[in-house]
Amino acid sequence: MFMVAQVPPPKLMAWAVPVYTLGVILLVAVALFGITKKGARRWVNLGVVIQPSEILKIALPLMLAAWFQKREGQLRSSDFAVALLILGVPVGLIMKQPDLGTALLVLAAGLAVIFFAGLKWRWILPPVALGLAGIAALVVMEPTLCAADVNWHVLHEYQRQRICTLLDPARDPLGKGFHIIQGMIAIGSGGFWGKGFMQGTQTHLEFIPERTTDFIFAAYGEEFGFSGGIFLIICYLFLIYRALIIAMQAPTLFSRLLAASMAMIFFTYAFVNMGMVSGILPVVGVPLPFISYGGTAMVTLGLALGILMSIAKSKQLVQT
Repeated sequence: MFMVAQVPPPKLMAWAVPVYTLGVILLVAVALFGITKKGARRWVNLGVVIQPSEILKIALPLMLAAWFQKREGQLRSSDFAVALLILGVPVGLIMKQPDLGTALLVLAAGLAVIFFAGLKWRWILPPVALGLAGIAALVVMEPTLCAADVNWHVLHEYQRQRICTLLDPARDPLGKGFHIIQGMIAIGSGGFWGKGFMQGTQTHLEFIPERTTDFIFAAYGEEFGFSGGIFLIICYLFLIYRALIIAMQAPTLFSRLLAASMAMIFFTYAFVNMGMVSGILPVVGVPLPFISYGGTAMVTLGLALGILMSIAKSKQLVQT
């Protein structure tokens, strides 16, 4: 965070193409000879084992913001088509690993840049309406679509199971639905004030899976209760609000788009994690910002904060 905060936005833009290209090449390397763990091929050994998809969380917004900066004042429909292609290549490679959680984060950051660049509402509303119609159909036809002998083809079996478990966790309470049910029990048992730090029974009796990483919000909710959860949400809202203010006051289009995408990264991380633990979204591997234990996500979030600081400092320099 400190190191990136010292880099002015023009130099960040100069890194966009090389970093994006490197990230895509590494994703292709993962597809060809990556390391497989727990059924997913997400890592590559370059002397040091790395997860290239993490690079794209920052590299993709950089690339898209640089693209629209170069096209400023002369944007056409074909420019948005190229932007969608720039977005689609890494997202498709990440989904193929499969890593739905990271693909969702990269997609959200990229779509934020495209949206703030001026994408027309007539191009936004049809896919949104189609998505809502698909969700409604999925809810209504859940008993049929989630039957044991049904193959969805477009999703892996474990992804289908996660969606079906979300719609009805009680269908397999001791199997696929166990984690979601236990997470909701932990959050609910915290009450208004919580049970106290390190006093959560669901957490410390190991009913909660991945209680220090993906399911940390369940442990937090049990120990700090509803009041603690609201306080945490307010902190995230302030962080996102501050990032959007920095975006509004940024001196260049590149800086505005990049800062806005960083705000979307923080929002997506927090919303998806809390949503999946609370039972309103499917379970995916997304950590809770600055709360979950882990190294890679902390580095990514630190880079995002450093970028915001760099943009805020460049605005102050322009004013002076």
